[in-house]
Amino acid sequence: MTREKELREQIIAFGRLTYERHLLVAMDGNLSARLPDGNILCTQAGCHKGFLNDDHLVVIDPSGKKLRGKGRPTSEMAMHLACYQERPDVKAVIHAHPPMSIAFTIANQSLARCILPEVVLTLGTVPTVDYETTGTMDLADKIRPYIRNHDAILMDRHGAVCLGTDLLEAFCRLETLEHTATITKWARDMGHVKELPADEAIKLRSMGLKRYGGPPSAVAKADEPCADLPNVCTDCTGCSNPHPSGIGPKADLRLVRVNSLGKPEVKMPNVSPQESAAIESVVLEEVMRALKG
Repeated sequence: MTREKELREQIIAFGRLTYERHLLVAMDGNLSARLPDGNILCTQAGCHKGFLNDDHLVVIDPSGKKLRGKGRPTSEMAMHLACYQERPDVKAVIHAHPPMSIAFTIANQSLARCILPEVVLTLGTVPTVDYETTGTMDLADKIRPYIRNHDAILMDRHGAVCLGTDLLEAFCRLETLEHTATITKWARDMGHVKELPADEAIKLRSMGLKRYGGPPSAVAKADEPCADLPNVCTDCTGCSNPHPSGIGPKADLRLVRVNSLGKPEVKMPNVSPQESAAIESVVLEEVMRALKG
């Protein structure tokens, strides 16, 4: 079996698996793999990934010019090419729309958190890229800096792009991302998301880079004080609203307490009585709305 034939079969198989695992629906998503000659085998634009066949695959050159196949290459061709251009070690790319992960971006909640040991080992932190129009060169250019340093990336409202040395590795990273989002959501629903201690997160990440590899730029940092984790992670407070780089934003709110009369009492530094009264009014209004359902 030729390498291209093998990769065609793999793209078809992982396209169907991605659909069956509810990581995309309808015409969403796209998959690609780098051929031995440097050209790219990718899914056709507007095809259902759950029902892929060989006719849905197109070969393009590294500049995006179509060489073989029916129809047009994926509309996200620029994003796939950016991945291969920035990372010579990458041989496969999967872009999908995992629902829980996308929900985190819509809720403006970051997944750049050190929570699950296995995820820190294999992925480190997962950044969220600011919104950009789908299928554009602007989107491809916006994710380039993240591609250099991460194997799994979230795009605001648009889904995930996962990279690998083969399609299985890219798919595993996609599954891991959505699994992490789901567990984090469940933990939040139960009342609290507990971070790993900073020293343990760094230990795990350093171990993972040496054991499993990752972006060359990240592997090169395996023995640095924070490995490839953001320096701010060492100061992580475990707050519920982390910054995309891995640490929560500073907040001056120190205490909100509801007194026996059901009135919120808000204590904030450097706030005048008039401002405090206005804040109390807003908090009371929100509390009453929540109680009324």
